[in-house]
Amino acid sequence: MILRPLRTTALLIACLCSSSLAAADPATKPITPTETISLLGDGDLTKYFYTWLTDGGYEDPRHVFTMGPDGVLHISGEGFGGLTTRQEYADYYLVIEYRWGTATLLTRKDRARDSGVLLHCQGPDGGFGGTPENPGPWMTSIECQIIEGGVGDILVLPGKDAAGKPMKAEATCTIVRDRDGEAVWSPQGVATRFEKGRINWYGRDPNWDDVVDYRGPDDVESPGQGWTKVEVFAAGDSLVYRVNGVVVNRAAHVYPRQGKLLLQTEGAELFVRKAELGPLPQEIP
Repeated sequence: MILRPLRTTALLIACLCSSSLAAADPATKPITPTETISLLGDGDLTKYFYTWLTDGGYEDPRHVFTMGPDGVLHISGEGFGGLTTRQEYADYYLVIEYRWGTATLLTRKDRARDSGVLLHCQGPDGGFGGTPENPGPWMTSIECQIIEGGVGDILVLPGKDAAGKPMKAEATCTIVRDRDGEAVWSPQGVATRFEKGRINWYGRDPNWDDVVDYRGPDDVESPGQGWTKVEVFAAGDSLVYRVNGVVVNRAAHVYPRQGKLLLQTEGAELFVRKAELGPLPQEIP
């Protein structure tokens, strides 16, 4: 995810403060899957998700998110926001299978194709990257980054509550620093607590450039428009990210440790053929 300038209307203020779509019962415990849940279901996105867009609130007049007859979710990229689950989840195994389309749009035109999955989302929609009067596209959360050259980066995203007060988000990762001083996950690194910012996956190219079709020499994401499998193991306050079977990042002492899931739209066309939640395996990589 790369943050972009915000676009809002008075409608967003009303949505942020009053919409029943975003409201979660504080007494409701998060769901811990005991069997596989297909979030794409039978093609009815409203069964598990609602929509949030910076220029549309809870409406999707441009049909940014559509289900094809083949059961594949099409995200046009024509907007900033995402599909957010109605329920909160904890202690789960998440599988996303996606491939890029060819289009890059808006402020991301000719930039690296960008998306992501926000985990453990808390607080109001638009609470990260904006203000109560000027909501942003995201929520307080921990991101599993999906961007050309950076699939598997961890982003710690502390936002604000509906009153504009800071909300907490953090993660501890074992890291080394690259030549530019950026944090890179390494099993042999030094345990470091992050209250915001990005922890690069272990093989991220230090020469990464924000240009379309960027691919680093060690990338494990499938090239071009090939399908890529991203797995997230969320166990207690730990996270493990695996891309095409390769563990690329991990964190401990994660907060929040439960919440909604948000699949982003961020100016790049994306197709998703699988979005599943299931119980954690007996052995976590």
